[in-house]
Amino acid sequence: MNTAARMESTSQRNRIQVSQVTADLLLAAGLSAWIAPRKGKIFVKGKGEMQTYWLNVKGANRSKSSKSKSDMPTVAETLSDSSDSQEVDISGLDGVETMTKTDRLVEWNVEVLTSLLQQIIASRGGAFEANNASLRDKEATIGTGDTVLEEFVPIIPLKRFDATDLGKQQRASSIEIGEEAKTQLRNFLANVASMYRDNPFHNFEHASHVTASVKKLLTRIVNVDDRNGLTTTLTEDVNLVDMVGHSYGITSDPLTQFSVVFSAVIHDLDHPGVTNAQLVKENTRSAQIFKKSVAEQNSVELAWGMLMGKEYEAFRACIYHTEDDLKRFRQLVVNSVMATDIVDKELQALRKARWETAFADTLVQDETGDDCKATIVIEHLIQASDVAHTMQHWHVYKSWNQKFFMECYGAYKSGRADSDPSDNWYKGELGFFDFYVIPLAKKLESCGVFGVSSHEYLSYARSNRDEWAREGQRLVKDYLARYEEKIQEE
Repeated sequence: MNTAARMESTSQRNRIQVSQVTADLLLAAGLSAWIAPRKGKIFVKGKGEMQTYWLNVKGANRSKSSKSKSDMPTVAETLSDSSDSQEVDISGLDGVETMTKTDRLVEWNVEVLTSLLQQIIASRGGAFEANNASLRDKEATIGTGDTVLEEFVPIIPLKRFDATDLGKQQRASSIEIGEEAKTQLRNFLANVASMYRDNPFHNFEHASHVTASVKKLLTRIVNVDDRNGLTTTLTEDVNLVDMVGHSYGITSDPLTQFSVVFSAVIHDLDHPGVTNAQLVKENTRSAQIFKKSVAEQNSVELAWGMLMGKEYEAFRACIYHTEDDLKRFRQLVVNSVMATDIVDKELQALRKARWETAFADTLVQDETGDDCKATIVIEHLIQASDVAHTMQHWHVYKSWNQKFFMECYGAYKSGRADSDPSDNWYKGELGFFDFYVIPLAKKLESCGVFGVSSHEYLSYARSNRDEWAREGQRLVKDYLARYEEKIQEE
C-alpha cells in the first residue's frame, strides 16, 4: 500500500500503473497481455528509481469478455487472442503503437536483466569500460571443449563481498548501463526469442515463466539480520549484503544472480519439442555431437555462441570485467542449464548424492562447504522454476499441463514418440508430483533459504496433486478433444 500510494503521483489520468512486483506476478500467471513497460523509470520518494508498467485494460477486458465474472481465466484462454501472429492494441503507451506477445516478453526480460546488470556494475564500483584484448582472447577459447556437459563441476567457488564494502557501493538504481549496451541486450533477447521454436510448451513464453520464478525465488530470500541477511525483500530494489552462513553466498554476488536468470532465459532455446531419447533414436546431428542431455547442451552452445559475437561486446562488458568473472559466469550457466535435464537417471542420482553430501551434518562449515551448498541449491532453484507451474495456482498448472500434453501428443501423432502419452498421462502426473515435484519443494523448504516462498510452493504442489487426482482423468479427455478440434481448425 505504501508503494502504491507513492507511485500515484507519477501516474496519468485514466491509466493504471503497477510495480515490478505486480508485473512479475501477472507474467508468472501467464498474463503478459495485461501489461506493457512504461518508457523510462520513475522516481518514487523513499524508493528511488523504479521500473513500472501500465495495465493494458483493453487486453485484460478482451480476455475476460467471454467468461462469467466468477471464472478465473486460464493462461491459454487469456493469451488465445494475442498470439505472436497478431498485434495487440496498446496504442498510447509511451509512444508504442503495437506490440506482439513476444515483444512484451522481450521487454520484460530486458528490464529484469538490466536491473541485475546495474547491480553487477555497482558491485565493481560503477566501473564500465570495454573488455580488454586479453579478455577477448579468453572469450574466444572458453567453452570450446568437446561437449558442454564435460564442463560441469560439483562445486562452483562463488565471489563474496564484505558487508561494509557493499554498504558503501553506489546505489544500483542510479547506474546507467548505457544505450549501446541496452540496445545490444534487447537485440540479443529478441534473437533468443526468435530461436525458440513454436512449440506448445517449450517456447519463449515458457522460458519467461521460468525466468519469473527464478527472479521471485532470488528476491524472496529471507531476512536474517543486518549483518548477514537481506535488509529488504519482496521488492525490485534488493539491498545486497553478505549472506555467508545463511544463503551460502548466493546473494552476495550479483553476477551469480544474473547468471541463473540468464540461464532461465536461454535454457530451452531451439528445443525441438521431443525428448532427448527421441533425438538419440533419430540420430540427429545434435545427438551425434552431445550423446546425452542433447537439448540442454544444444541450448547452451547456441546461446553462448551468439553472445560471443562482436555485436554484443558492450552487453558482455556489463556482465564481466575479469577472466575470473567470465569463467564463473560460464560455469554457472553450464551448471544451471544442465540441471534442467531431469530425465537422465545418472544425472539425477549424482544430484541427489551431492545434495545429501552438501547438507550432511559432517560437512565442514567453511567457504568451500558454503560453495558446495550454494551450487546444489542453485541447481534445485532452477529445477523448481522449470516446473513452477506445478507449484502455482491450479489454473496456471492446468493451462501449462495442457500445453505440455499437446506437445507430447503432437509428437506421438507425427511419429516422433513410441507410445500414446494419453494412455498414462493421468497416472504419470500423479507419479510426477509424488516422486519429483513434492520432494523438490520439500528440499527448497529444508535448505532454509527461501522463506515463505518455499512454503507456498510446497502448499500449491500438494493442492494441485489432490486436484489432479480428482479432475485429471476428465481433463485428459478434454485435452484429447481440444487437440482434435485444433487439427480440424487447421
